[in-house]
Amino acid sequence: MTSPIIEEEFSSKSWKTWKRRFVFWGGALVVGFVAISFAELADISNDTFSHWYQKYPTLPFLVTPLGFALVSLATVNIFPNAQGSGIPQTIAALAESTHAKRQQLLSLKIALGKVLLCCLAILCGASMGREGPTVHIGASLLFWVGTLAHFPRHDLDKGLILAGGAAGVAAAFNTPLAGIVFAIEELGRSFDSKTTSSVVTAVLLASTMAIFVLGRYTHFGESQASLQTDLLGLLIVLTTGTVCGILGGIFAATLSRLVVWLAPHLKAHPVLVPASCGLVVAAVGYATDGASFGTGYGETRLLIDHPEHGTLIYPFAKMIATLSSALSGIPGGFFAPSLACGAGVGASLSGLFPLVYAKVFVLLGMVGFFSGMIQAPITAFVIITEMTDNQEMLLPLMGTAFLAYGISKFFCPEPVYQTMAKAFTNRL
Repeated sequence: MTSPIIEEEFSSKSWKTWKRRFVFWGGALVVGFVAISFAELADISNDTFSHWYQKYPTLPFLVTPLGFALVSLATVNIFPNAQGSGIPQTIAALAESTHAKRQQLLSLKIALGKVLLCCLAILCGASMGREGPTVHIGASLLFWVGTLAHFPRHDLDKGLILAGGAAGVAAAFNTPLAGIVFAIEELGRSFDSKTTSSVVTAVLLASTMAIFVLGRYTHFGESQASLQTDLLGLLIVLTTGTVCGILGGIFAATLSRLVVWLAPHLKAHPVLVPASCGLVVAAVGYATDGASFGTGYGETRLLIDHPEHGTLIYPFAKMIATLSSALSGIPGGFFAPSLACGAGVGASLSGLFPLVYAKVFVLLGMVGFFSGMIQAPITAFVIITEMTDNQEMLLPLMGTAFLAYGISKFFCPEPVYQTMAKAFTNRL
């Protein structure tokens, strides 16, 4: 498979060209392997925390603030620019004009720190996911490989970063199409035909590695939910899209403003601020009997299969825990927690309609809140469709995603990742 990232003016059969191809292909396979290894480590961390919480429910009041503080210190002193989701760093790197500045945001050291510190944060109960960090890791790995192999400057400037980020999303969620869409919609914010084949190739190889190691699977199993395209179906889409757009937009706006406001305080107090955020996470987790801790995957799966287990307090508690975790500055993303928030909102809304539509509301809530928060509607409905293997819900998911996206813009005009990316750009 030929990729523009390795095209040269001289013969495509030259050894130099083929060497770059092999390096690129090998790098994409490594991204896939690292992504699934990271996923396994994050799941182990999440399960370990849950195990100890069941035995000692008050333990998070000590472990979570202390863990947040230690992770923050390690981030600042050992792995600078590894903080947060990692998607803003990837976007900032794409916008940078010099190779040296990109190296400050994308490196092998940062990728290593992202894996270790994100898993440690989850082990301490942080309401965070590993999908955003996997984007950063994928971009860092392919950027590092390209630098090492002396790839052409255009490829280093954009192609490898986009390809690595897309491969990270594809392997993290086992959603190949979503990886490609995410690279175009969120990372690149434009369509560049010169890098498209590179992105597709990287996604294909990373996804192949994930399937080879884990086998074929869907993240949340196979959902059988369906919704008729009648007046009631339209009302359900309008209700869910509106509510999730409002909540997702408010969440994104709050996060964007607080990140900017808190930045100087976090720099001045790299222990006190994260520890305080950790204390909030511990308190919210204790109040919800542990439901708001961790990635939220377990709770999301439960709500998809059994929406009746949802409570009105859960989605708001998860939002507070996720917001506090994100504001602490420690490495970790909010893809997975946002899906849990949306599932909780959907389960709560399902009480307004006949019970037969409960599972539909959960899926629509997931796509609506996710789209409203990150403001990438195409990525949102593609991810949910692939993660649940449900083609029957494609049109309702699309409608909800775009409605939520449009409404969220009233509350948060600039996407949250773009706001955070500017902070990194200004810091360099």
